[in-house]
Amino acid sequence: MPMPIGQVNAHLGEGLKMRVGVPHNGGTLASHAFNEGYDVMVSASAYWRSAQQRFVIPEFSNLWDIDFALDSAGFTAIQRWQAKGTQPGMAGIFPWGYAEYIELANTVGCSWWSQPDLCCEPAVAANQEAIDWRIRATATLLEGCMRILYAWQNELAKTSSADVVANMLRPPVPVIQGWSRSDYQRSLDLLMQVWRRWEPWVAPPVLIGVGSVCRRDLNDPEHGLWAVLDGLEGNLPTGSSVHLFGVKGQSLERLKTIPWVASVDSMAWDLGSREKARKAQLSHTMDRRCAEMTRWMRSASSKLKPAFRDGEHFPLAA
Repeated sequence: MPMPIGQVNAHLGEGLKMRVGVPHNGGTLASHAFNEGYDVMVSASAYWRSAQQRFVIPEFSNLWDIDFALDSAGFTAIQRWQAKGTQPGMAGIFPWGYAEYIELANTVGCSWWSQPDLCCEPAVAANQEAIDWRIRATATLLEGCMRILYAWQNELAKTSSADVVANMLRPPVPVIQGWSRSDYQRSLDLLMQVWRRWEPWVAPPVLIGVGSVCRRDLNDPEHGLWAVLDGLEGNLPTGSSVHLFGVKGQSLERLKTIPWVASVDSMAWDLGSREKARKAQLSHTMDRRCAEMTRWMRSASSKLKPAFRDGEHFPLAA
């Protein structure tokens, strides 16, 4: 039977989507997000059990009834690698391998999943040499995912229709990495060199992830979020939009005016909840975390409400 052709890596809605980061694969916080109707981002590390050295998917989770995306846990993997040394999985950095991660991503019911990528924040990448290596390695990790997916789909196509194959195994959201504007431009070039080798088996990426954007000054002329986005504007493939991993709440009013920014996520609510509990010398309870999630998302939603005429757009670089 024929292989699928022109597979799409994500299906996007209208307007900027805010995903709240949930650090668990079920339980109270996932239930709260479900009850409030929030879209969610979950890390692969939420499913990993170190003692068993495998992913464990719960028998029941409210996430199954939520629009949630799956992040590869690159920052957590980098921290573990730096603390403990070489790991048994991808690139010697992740604790899990390609096959384990791809199987997880295509089993848990997420709306889309991101390729494994290597973060470049100063806290985990001390110099430009480290950043350059991680940019190249992120492109290599994408190539590894595409090779395995193609091999698995090719095997499945021997007994199943193209539609069944495409529904069972979906292509990832590729991710660009870096710290400066030029880093991300170079990462995008490498990403597209990899992706185009696999067309028309896959369509051009509808969604591209932009990593390492949470721990930075928004307005720095070279490293700021607006400088990075200015460097990407006009250079993305035709029809592609981006997801920003980990944004500051104060950026949302400006981001909503950029038509090619499709979605963002943030775990800032949980960090804020923990800090408030510490200052007040209170326990960081689930009730407080749920309340802070609601407060943060209501604030984010108010910032995302339309406030400009259709087509009005802030210039990115000041």
